[in-house]
Amino acid sequence: MKTLLMVMLAGATMAMAQNEVKLWNGDMPGIGAEKPEGLAPDKGDGTDRLTNVSDPSLTLFLLKDAENPAPFVIVCPGGGYSILSWNKEGTDIAEWLNSIGVSAAVLKYRCPKNREGALEDAQRSVRMVRERSKDWNIDPEKIGMFGFSAGGHLTAACSNSEDRPNFSVLVYPAYLFKNDSIELVDEIKVDAATPPAFVVQTKDDKKYYRSTLAYTAALDEAGIDVESHLFAKGGHGYGMQDRGHPVSQWPQLCEAWMKEMKFLK
Repeated sequence: MKTLLMVMLAGATMAMAQNEVKLWNGDMPGIGAEKPEGLAPDKGDGTDRLTNVSDPSLTLFLLKDAENPAPFVIVCPGGGYSILSWNKEGTDIAEWLNSIGVSAAVLKYRCPKNREGALEDAQRSVRMVRERSKDWNIDPEKIGMFGFSAGGHLTAACSNSEDRPNFSVLVYPAYLFKNDSIELVDEIKVDAATPPAFVVQTKDDKKYYRSTLAYTAALDEAGIDVESHLFAKGGHGYGMQDRGHPVSQWPQLCEAWMKEMKFLK
């Protein structure tokens, strides 16, 4: 029987085939969702919102016929740890990464209300990608993680765990600061082994913009390379949509940063 995710992917317009790889084979720690996996009610905005995830996976977007091992990015969609914004902050991002020469996978992590399970899934995804780097023709020293909103928090948490990517990108990250300060939350411990990061947000993302300030300050204090952009306007949840603000340039800025840092040729 096809999974819901496979049905969703059947309508994709990409020329390459995607492959869903399960993260756990009967050895998943923790718990899953109480209800069956499915799509949250449609809000009429073109966003597929996946929820009640109990069977975490990676949906691969591997480059075809790459001559050399490619850089690789694990994409973590946002959604407040309640849903996964599957296309806008997931598959759309993976397709763009393919267009600039990066293989990718979208992480389907456990939700709702399962931050511990989500982090276990993110850590497992990093281990799996490194283990299968030869089979997937990817460079094990150029494995990154992109996170949006709650996925940005997840990316920061994974980047400061025992299973770290080689670089990270946080787009309008959430939940990274204490109260109304710019102090990093206690559960994320930045140290000398934290990977370099690219962070982007807007000042009018009033509920969350201090996440960028807190994470940037912590990276700077630890001597970690970071490129941080705080634009004036743009709000939250735009993905790669152009809403008429300069923040829409973030993909081009990010690509330039990846080249500057030698993660991308």
